[in-house]
Amino acid sequence: MSEPAITLYRLQACPFCERVVRTLNELGLEYRSRYVEPMHSERNVVKRVSGARSVPAIVDRETGVTMSESANIVEYLESTYAEGGA
Repeated sequence: MSEPAITLYRLQACPFCERVVRTLNELGLEYRSRYVEPMHSERNVVKRVSGARSVPAIVDRETGVTMSESANIVEYLESTYAEGGA
């Protein structure tokens, strides 16, 4: 089985991350969760992929999009993958 195109970088019990998870699940999208360090200054894995240490962050290999900020991610997912989306 191949790796899902979307990787979500997230924290445990993060309400902003859970908002993105809910949207991914509602849209029926497969994704890989990568839990990151709780200490902001140690989130180097996220900084390498998105340029910032903030979570949630996604990498969508299907479209080449990398982004953070939950509201932006939800808007992107809905406009890209929802029925009738772009």
